[in-house]
Amino acid sequence: MASRRSTSTGYRARATTDGPLEPPGGKETVRTTWGEKARGIAPSRAGARPRGLLVGVYRPRSARPDERAEALDAVYASWGDEASLDELDRLADSAGIQVAGRVTQRLRTPHPRTYVNEGKAQEVATLAEEMGCELLIVDDEMSPQQQRGLEACCQGRQRVIDRTVLILDIFAQRARTREAAVQVELAQLTYQLPRLARSWTHLERLGGGIGTRGPGETQIETDRRQIRVVIKRLEQELEAIRTRRQVQRAARQTSWTCASLVGYTNAGKSTLLNRLAGAEVHAEDRLFATLDPTTRRWGVGENVDVLLTDTVGFIHKLPTSLVAAFRATLEEVSAADVLIHVIDAAHPEALAQAEVALAEVAALGAADRPLVTALNKVDLLKTDEDRARLSTLHDALPGSVDVSGQTGQGLDALAQRVRLAVRSVRRQRGAAAAQARGDLGD
Repeated sequence: MASRRSTSTGYRARATTDGPLEPPGGKETVRTTWGEKARGIAPSRAGARPRGLLVGVYRPRSARPDERAEALDAVYASWGDEASLDELDRLADSAGIQVAGRVTQRLRTPHPRTYVNEGKAQEVATLAEEMGCELLIVDDEMSPQQQRGLEACCQGRQRVIDRTVLILDIFAQRARTREAAVQVELAQLTYQLPRLARSWTHLERLGGGIGTRGPGETQIETDRRQIRVVIKRLEQELEAIRTRRQVQRAARQTSWTCASLVGYTNAGKSTLLNRLAGAEVHAEDRLFATLDPTTRRWGVGENVDVLLTDTVGFIHKLPTSLVAAFRATLEEVSAADVLIHVIDAAHPEALAQAEVALAEVAALGAADRPLVTALNKVDLLKTDEDRARLSTLHDALPGSVDVSGQTGQGLDALAQRVRLAVRSVRRQRGAAAAQARGDLGD
C-alpha cells in the first residue's frame, strides 16, 4: 500500500493556519500576513521535510461542485484509479513533502463530513500516527465541513490539506513576478475565506444572544472583513493588469498573428518556446515551472512570422479559484489566433492529459481556434510500449506532429502546420475586413 519516493527537493518553511491569525496592521502588512497564512504548509521541525499520507476516493463519476467541474466530469472519468494519486504524489513531492504512503476507498461520492467513510477516517488517522505523518493529503478539494471532520478524527495530531492547497502552495513558490504573485494570493485568500473558522476553534464560544458572543466569533468576523478588503484590492489590481494586457493584445493583433502554446503542465511548452523562438525562459522537468506568459517572435518560414506565447499549464482537477484568479493570464489562450497543443507523448497518461487540456481550452471559450497538435518528447520513446502509446495518440489525434523540444526533431514539420493555419487565419481576416468595408460602403 505504501508508496515511498526519495527526492532532493528542498522545502521552504512558511506560516501555517493552525494557530490564531493575528489581525494585520497596515496595507502591505495585510498582504504579507494573509498571503502567508493562506499558503500554509510547514514542517514541524526546522529544515525537515514533513511526512504526508495520501488519501483518495475512487468513484465512477467525479463530484460536481460547479458547472465547470460538470463539463470536465467525463474527461476526469477517463483517468485510471491510481493515476490521480500518482499525480498527487508528484504534487506533494514538488511542494517539499515526503510521501509515506496512500490510502484509498471506493465510494459513489465522498462522505459529506469526513471525505472517506467515518470508519475509514479513523483507520487513516491511526495509520498516519503509526507512520509518523504530520499531514493527510486528500486528492480532491474538500469542503470546510469535510476538512473539520477529518481533522477531528486525527485529534489534532495531523493537519489535513487537499489537492488545492498543494497546487496553490506550488504556485506560490513558483511566482516570480508581481502579476503572478497577485493572482496566486487572490486564489489563496478565496480558498481560505470559508475555512477561516477552523483557525479559531481554540477560543471559547459562549451561548447565543445579545452580549453573549465569545471572543472567537468576534475575531472571525473581524478577520473575514479584513480578508475581504484584501481580496477586493487584489481584484482591482488584477483588473488593471487585465486591462493592460487587453490593450497590449489589441496593439499586437493589428499587425501580427498570435499563437499560444497550451497543454498540460510539464508537457514541455517552455522548452519548445526556447527552441522555436530563441527565448530564454525558465524551463525544467517539474510541475508548474512557468506561471507567467512569455511572448516571442517566431519565424515559421516563407516570410511568415507569428507572436508565440507560452502559457501556464493545466492539470487534472485544476482548482476553480485558481482559474478565476488567473483569468488575466489565461485570456492569452482565448485571444490567440492559433493554438499549439503540446502533449507529453512519453507520459503514460498522455491521452488523458490531452483531454483535460482540451476541456480547459473549451471552458475558456477557445474551442473554435485552429489547433495544431504537437506530440512532444518523442526522443524519450524507446520501448515497444512507448511506440504503441504514440500510435494510439496518432489514432486519437489525427494530424498531430511528432516533435522534441530537446533535440529539435520535427520542428520544421510543426512550423509548416502552423504556417498553413496562420495563412488560413489571415485569409479569413482579409475576407471579413473586405466584407466590413463593403457593408460600410452600402
